[in-house]
Amino acid sequence: MITTILVSVFAVLGGIILGYFTRQSIAKRQEGNLESRLTKRINNARKQAKDIIAKAERKAEGVASNAHKQATELRQEIRKEEREKQGLLLHRERNLLKKEEGLDNKTTELHTKLEEVETKIAEALQQKKDIQSLKNQCIAELERITSLERDQAKKELFSLLEEEHRQEIHDRLNKLDQLGKEKIDNQAKNILVTAIQRYAAPHTHDATTSVVTLPNDDIKGRIIGKEGRNIKTIERLTGVDVIIDETPESIVISSFDAVRRLIAKLSLENLIKDGRIQPARIEEAVLTAQEQTNEKIKEAGEAALYDTGIVGIDPKLVWLLGRLRFRTSYGQNVLLHSLEVCHIAGMLASELGADVATSKKGGLFHDIGKAIDHEVEGSHVDIGMRLLEKYGVAKPVIDAMKSHHEEYPYESIEARIVQAADAISASRPGARRDTVENYLHRLGELEGVASNFDGVEKVYAIQAGREIRIFVTPDKIDDISAQHLARQIANRIQDDLKYPGEIKVTLIRETRVIEYAR
Repeated sequence: MITTILVSVFAVLGGIILGYFTRQSIAKRQEGNLESRLTKRINNARKQAKDIIAKAERKAEGVASNAHKQATELRQEIRKEEREKQGLLLHRERNLLKKEEGLDNKTTELHTKLEEVETKIAEALQQKKDIQSLKNQCIAELERITSLERDQAKKELFSLLEEEHRQEIHDRLNKLDQLGKEKIDNQAKNILVTAIQRYAAPHTHDATTSVVTLPNDDIKGRIIGKEGRNIKTIERLTGVDVIIDETPESIVISSFDAVRRLIAKLSLENLIKDGRIQPARIEEAVLTAQEQTNEKIKEAGEAALYDTGIVGIDPKLVWLLGRLRFRTSYGQNVLLHSLEVCHIAGMLASELGADVATSKKGGLFHDIGKAIDHEVEGSHVDIGMRLLEKYGVAKPVIDAMKSHHEEYPYESIEARIVQAADAISASRPGARRDTVENYLHRLGELEGVASNFDGVEKVYAIQAGREIRIFVTPDKIDDISAQHLARQIANRIQDDLKYPGEIKVTLIRETRVIEYAR
């Protein structure tokens, strides 16, 4: 058994050794074949590399030759350009040298002429000094001879000339003044007449009462109600006086507030149509009438803007404009007056070349403050300015409207146009009315202002206060003083009195010679 194992072991070992040597032999034969193949490939690669290098060297030689050739040509072109530039620079340099020589010559000539001018100026100044010295000497000699100083002599000379030619100077001044006034007056009259003729609106006066027509006289008792409770409720809710008299089929509503009168009238008309007249129904009718009145106010404002062609106005300002439909000034409807001022201002602006849009807006909104002047403190001009600023109206429009009563200075030609248009609308015949007491009081004030001046003999206010005629004492007032006195009286009227339009001041100086034949 052991022998078998040993034999097996030795057999295995022998097999291993034999396999090892056999493997080594095979590996050597394969290694020789690999080296030969590698050698072949290396030789082929070397040959290919030599061919590539040769081709690259030949190509490089060609490229180098071409580059050398191109470099040579480029060098020649550059040298040629350099020669041309050098020639051009030399030419320019020669021209610059010539110009510098010319400038040097001109500078030398200018210096020479400047020295000559300075010399002449010095000579002229010296001559001026000499002349002034001689003049002073002559004046001193004249003062010594005449025993008068220069100012005194000048004063006497002017006095003498004025005394000799006083009448001639006065006549020429009057002539020039009259010609200028006539020319300006004619031009202004033509413009104003054209504007007035182009817009000839009818004049209407608003009264302080409204009449409600009744279907029959029996309804008067129902309006009065038991113990007068219905009529008292109407008067309390609307703030008007309801007058029921013997006039058949009508009752009268009295109030200075046109809005209240309209609300009361609409309320009564609605109650009469409904037939149920009692305090509860009266309250409902008044509320309905107020809504209807607000709608009418809005419609009046929108109609005014449509009539004037003005757009882009805040709706609240439109409503305030509509309220002017129910406001009067000296019996003239303020909204109609504003529309008239708007149109006249636009026409005047177009004639004078001013801003038509600004003038029309200034004329339309010049009395907007009257819409709430009973609710807010301040003049209607100040209130109107604040309203226009609040609702985003342009500043030129505010500047155009704020001077129509001369409370503020005129800041533009449009402001003067609005003031003139307002005066035209207010002073047109029949446009406004006033009480007899106010009329007489205004005439008395007008005559009283002119009577306070020295030399005034008699004063008469004529043409409804549009003109005042003043008779002066000829012994105290001469022709020149008469002009000065008339201007003083006009200024005093402007400063002390308030009036629509303008007042013509006519001063009369006459000399009467009385003789008796016996």
